[in-house]
Amino acid sequence: MPAGEIQFVYSAKEMPKFATEPRLVCGFPGSGYVGKLAIDHLIQELHATHLADIYSSSFPPQVMIRTDGTADLMKNSIFSWQGKETSLLLLTGDSQPSDPDSEYALAEHILDFGAQFGAKQVFTLAAYITGVFVDKPRVFGTATDASLVGNFASHGVSLMDSGSITGMNGLVIGIAKLRGIKGTCLLGETSGYVVDAKASKAVLETLLSIIGINVDMSNLEKRAKDTEMLIQTIEQQMAAGRGGLAQEGQQQQQPQKPRNTGYIS
Repeated sequence: MPAGEIQFVYSAKEMPKFATEPRLVCGFPGSGYVGKLAIDHLIQELHATHLADIYSSSFPPQVMIRTDGTADLMKNSIFSWQGKETSLLLLTGDSQPSDPDSEYALAEHILDFGAQFGAKQVFTLAAYITGVFVDKPRVFGTATDASLVGNFASHGVSLMDSGSITGMNGLVIGIAKLRGIKGTCLLGETSGYVVDAKASKAVLETLLSIIGINVDMSNLEKRAKDTEMLIQTIEQQMAAGRGGLAQEGQQQQQPQKPRNTGYIS
């Protein structure tokens, strides 16, 4: 594959014909895997139809080992789902591109794909990094249209009024705005230190509330409990470490306050 090339490999013999304008929802891997866990759960629970894989020479030079033991080049994948009143295009991925030019190119290709089906609204799911652990992750949001921002409060979304969103999660909605497509980014509060299914669950619940569909959350809830147990273990180890320092006569460090960085990596 030549440098910078992006290649779509279609699995569906025929592209779907949506009864309603589909919403494009993207969950790229990033800090805490917040967006990816959410979108993968949605794809699984909706039994979404696989449409295409996207390969790029800008993805890391490695293969991913799948659950069935097979190996595959890193890729992004697009799925479709049609409900009675809602239709979705769902994008998940193994990686984001490694350089800015490729990020812009991939974002354009993804939006081109959505435009084939008349998609006029796009969501990206991301992480709001604070550097600290929380019991109940908040969901932050930004959008390209004031009317979308105005609906945040009714869905429990905290408005972002500063900072930036780096990578594909920000770029996709930014380019969407230039195309006249409404874009929203929902960000789950996370420390950024662990794979955070709690933040994923919070983001997905908010998305479902906005688009008006329901899915079984049992599997994601189990993963969220695993996250809680991991965080508890880390906190216990940190507490033990602080206690050891205090016993040795060193000044005990105070817990850090949240760093409202407002971006994802």
